[in-house]
Amino acid sequence: MSSKYDVIIIGAGIIGCTIAFELAKQGKKTLTIDKLPAAGNGSTANSCAVVRMHYSTLDGTAVAAESFPHWKDWEKYLGAKDPQGTAEFRKLGIMLFKSERNKNLSKVKANFDALGIDYEDLDKDMIKAKYPSLSVQSFTPPQTPDEEDFGTPNGDPIKGAITYSEGGYITDPILSVHNVQVAAENHGAEFIYKAKVSGINKSQGRVQGVELEDGSIIEASVVVNAAGPHSFVINRLAGVEEEMNIKTKALRHEVVQLAPPEGFKDEMAGMTFSDNDIAAYWRPEVGGNILTGSQDPACDPQEWIEDPDEFNRNLTDQAKAQACRLALRIPELSIPNQLQGVVDLYDVADDWIPIYDKSALPGFYMAVGTSGNQYKTAPVVGKMMAELITQCEKGQDHDQDPVIYHLERMDHDINMKFFSRLREINRESSFSVTG
Repeated sequence: MSSKYDVIIIGAGIIGCTIAFELAKQGKKTLTIDKLPAAGNGSTANSCAVVRMHYSTLDGTAVAAESFPHWKDWEKYLGAKDPQGTAEFRKLGIMLFKSERNKNLSKVKANFDALGIDYEDLDKDMIKAKYPSLSVQSFTPPQTPDEEDFGTPNGDPIKGAITYSEGGYITDPILSVHNVQVAAENHGAEFIYKAKVSGINKSQGRVQGVELEDGSIIEASVVVNAAGPHSFVINRLAGVEEEMNIKTKALRHEVVQLAPPEGFKDEMAGMTFSDNDIAAYWRPEVGGNILTGSQDPACDPQEWIEDPDEFNRNLTDQAKAQACRLALRIPELSIPNQLQGVVDLYDVADDWIPIYDKSALPGFYMAVGTSGNQYKTAPVVGKMMAELITQCEKGQDHDQDPVIYHLERMDHDINMKFFSRLREINRESSFSVTG
């Protein structure tokens, strides 16, 4: 390993690795550093790895739609074979339930219409015909099981749903990150693990590299923070957090694995569901189970974590609430006494829209606030960040003259000010994992 690089990337999750990949393809000498033993071992490892297009904003939708072909033809995107194998993308349809909370999907449909994304509009009878195991009663607003009237329908049926075909999930998110690492290494990128960044070095008003916990000094004129739930820690080391109008913090999150009713197993095989009425999302898992998580309704307490290295990794009442709400939609679902699932941290921006930006420290960049809803955008995020870094290092003042990134497939321009650290809270956001 050299002691001097063009770019250091902190964090070897899916976002950090795609950034390394794109910069390495430009001929940049990159080093990606992670405190964990291997790529994708952080929050990416426990991602549900859903690939979808629906977001609350037009630009968020466009970036996700632009990324879809890369997942669909993963080997083409990588341009390299991984000796460990290639992560499998399972193409499924996506069903989104209408609710008062999501304004009956009016914004989602408007975004799809603007970008030319095909979808089908279903009423409740069409849903019941296609999925007879599902209840079409409305239970909104979402509740926890300890509330007196939990499980009581509000008297109205759900308003319907929309479905679209360009979605699915990756069966092994850790392998997908390793795939990107191998692809980046083929272009000269380097990676080191079990290495904790303890300082961001500066000189003459700009970043000069990093210091590791073991005392090693590694030089670079560009440093990228892609540290996931540790992103706010790295920003504080760099001394850039105070200037940011939008900040990030770590949120504890639980995902539950359940066995579906026998009849529903075949019904759900080709679909991933997002149900804002009960504030749950779920998808089929390898082996025939269901993975389900919360869409962060007001009734679910949010546990913000001050130290991302220390948090409760055991399932709690949050998991029970998610399982019980899912049982409202799937009445024959059995909930075991002992729930199984995973617990990890999200890296969450104040408005749940990520920050892809420079900082007040020249040479220090951020791809943060990405957990929960940005795994599927990673291929395009890598390209956008590479473009942002290139233009800023050439002298473009991104804060005053924002970088524009053109999405070729969608024929849509992304003004990257949309992802600025200096933006105001975006009130178009869902303020949830759905983005």
